[in-house]
Amino acid sequence: MRRAIAALALLALAGAALAQGYPAKPVKIVVGFAAGGPTDVIARILAADISVATGQSFFVENRPGANAIIATEAVAHAPADGYTTLFSSLSLLVNPILPGTQAKYDPFKDFAPVSNVAALPMVVVAAPGAPFNSMKELIDLARSKPGSLNFSSPGVGSANHLAGELFTSLSGIQAVHVPYKGIPEAMYAVMSDSIQFSFLPVTNVVPLTHDGKLLALATSTGRRVASLPGLPTVAEAGVPGYRFDPWYGMLAPARTPRALLDRLSREVARIVELPDFREQMRALGAEPAPTTPEEFDALVRSEVAKFGRIVREARIHPE
Repeated sequence: MRRAIAALALLALAGAALAQGYPAKPVKIVVGFAAGGPTDVIARILAADISVATGQSFFVENRPGANAIIATEAVAHAPADGYTTLFSSLSLLVNPILPGTQAKYDPFKDFAPVSNVAALPMVVVAAPGAPFNSMKELIDLARSKPGSLNFSSPGVGSANHLAGELFTSLSGIQAVHVPYKGIPEAMYAVMSDSIQFSFLPVTNVVPLTHDGKLLALATSTGRRVASLPGLPTVAEAGVPGYRFDPWYGMLAPARTPRALLDRLSREVARIVELPDFREQMRALGAEPAPTTPEEFDALVRSEVAKFGRIVREARIHPE
């Protein structure tokens, strides 16, 4: 028993010493999507600020493909030394629960949570010439003509897709999902009026609503967003219980020493609380949302249960 206690004490001291000198070289932040999307933009802002704060380079490496499966699996098998991290979103959880998925990772066994960073609301949008001007009118039209409306997303199993499926489930309507290659394509399909509605990140939507190129109907989140204060939430607009708060956070490979996770988590939390970072997030329409590793783990686990049900009910399968 004494030997076991002594060994644990030595491990704790070794971990503390390791964390004291961390980071001693550049830290990679892997993003599973192409440059310019919400995950990439938030990761790059975080990387720039944490590089200044630590005096060591944190840099983003984009590894797009297969709804982020390629990047996620790469980090899962990376050395657990704190120098390779994953910046991810809901795709981390959805890929493994899709029937017939190609994902060969477990979000809990293969990763250690570091911290959530931000939440980025989605907005329900339509073309300005759509035959409805509100969520109520959209729902009424869909109920009168079941299956006649389409909604777009940047891919099967994407957060946008799940946001739409949650909406159709809770509102009791039937609508056809049409996947595209990315957010720009899904957005242009709505702007051209070939698709009736879509759930898109507020970052992409706000400039186009101001220019009159998109009609904003409601926000996906539990409360109204600062950049569109006059816009109701989906729940307020007639779908009680609807709430979809897409999160963006950092994880490390499993077996990363706890001392390193704690050090990285503290640094991320400190950056997220800085006025400059918060201002940059709000300029995007995002809300800063730092957590401890334990809080982030609890968030992730609660999301698995929620979206597992949606995948089953909507019978979502990979393309």
